[in-house]
Amino acid sequence: MFQLLKNKKGFTLVELLIVIIILGVLAAVAIPQFGSSTEDAQLAALDANLAELRNSVELYYHQHSSTYPGVNSSADNSSPIAVAVCATSIVDQLLRYTTMNDHTAVNTAPANPLGPYIKNNRFPENPFATDPDGIVCDASTDITAATATGVTAGWKFYPATGKLIANTAAHLTR
Repeated sequence: MFQLLKNKKGFTLVELLIVIIILGVLAAVAIPQFGSSTEDAQLAALDANLAELRNSVELYYHQHSSTYPGVNSSADNSSPIAVAVCATSIVDQLLRYTTMNDHTAVNTAPANPLGPYIKNNRFPENPFATDPDGIVCDASTDITAATATGVTAGWKFYPATGKLIANTAAHLTR
């Protein structure tokens, strides 16, 4: 019986440690690859959402006699409007049916034949922002110095020029 136990082969402690070290090195190389794919997916979502918003803004502009959303109030068509009202008006004017003079309505009717410009009834999100579907307006016409506002809103819009940017400092070039 003693001979049977002596002939059995197994792995030594050194061999097991070498295998564990090799697996650790492979894991250290592979895990960062999966981490960067999350940011790549967020960048792709940002690009797609920004393109959707820009297309919606341009379509609105062309259907509303060269007026961008947010220039006129969606409630009473007043202009110029306060910055806070501008943001609310943009969301209303892109998500709802509109009249030719920028009033909004929940349902379609002969009086409000245009829109909605974003069909899923949800404002697109900036995945890098704290308030991903929030939008702030900037009344400035100098868009060469476009900068993030430092607030949590995902988007920044210049209603006088129609420029729309991601409102996160690292993504302004998008």
